[in-house]
Amino acid sequence: MSFKDHFSSIAQDYAKFRPTYPDCLYEFILSHVPNKNHAWDCATGNGQAALKLATYFEQVTATDASLAQVASATPHAKVSYAVATAEASGLDARSVDLITVAQALHWFNFDEFYTEVRRVAKDEAVFATWNYGLFKFNEASLDQLILEFYDGIVGPYWPPERVYTDKEYRTIPFPFKEFESPEFTMEIQYSLDQVVNYLGTWSAVKNYRKALDHDPLPSLKERIQSYWIEPAIKTVKTPIYLRIGKID
Repeated sequence: MSFKDHFSSIAQDYAKFRPTYPDCLYEFILSHVPNKNHAWDCATGNGQAALKLATYFEQVTATDASLAQVASATPHAKVSYAVATAEASGLDARSVDLITVAQALHWFNFDEFYTEVRRVAKDEAVFATWNYGLFKFNEASLDQLILEFYDGIVGPYWPPERVYTDKEYRTIPFPFKEFESPEFTMEIQYSLDQVVNYLGTWSAVKNYRKALDHDPLPSLKERIQSYWIEPAIKTVKTPIYLRIGKID
């Protein structure tokens, strides 16, 4: 099965510069999971969620349709990485206690993926998916520059699925018995270079470069730098939007 491959060409940067998720997110998810034998982290990317799940589960299977992403993932004794699409995981039927998808569900064929979720889920299994919004410095000038870049400069180059992330995943079909979720926030320490490198992992930036044969980041870096006053390392905050439910 083919997939929409936006990140293989930047897999190493993805592994270096994508943010990690807070412990409180995992603790909330795991509070709803009665059995912790086997977890499936689908579209694992660099394996960041899979590695955290390995601290709770006896076994974690981490799949991604991109060979480059899997090759860049961090090894762990309890994590088995495999190249597979979301809709055809290769997992045994009724073998998984938790299925997670971090920042990737919007790329899937929903109907086919949910069929696969139901196929591999054990009794009492739980499905959890989350995405994160645009980060903020809480400094008006910097936040405005990032918003203008997101909406204006690279805005026309976002894939159409981006609408699901802009809507905080609320418009994605969710055919499970959903639990109410609190608000979560990532706090990330960024230098100026780290901010720019993270922006370089956006699918819209990759599409912009390909379409225009031009890199928009150097000029953006110059503009940001003019407002980048002390401290040199800044804390940015990013909202996380979780949907979680029992698979029935």
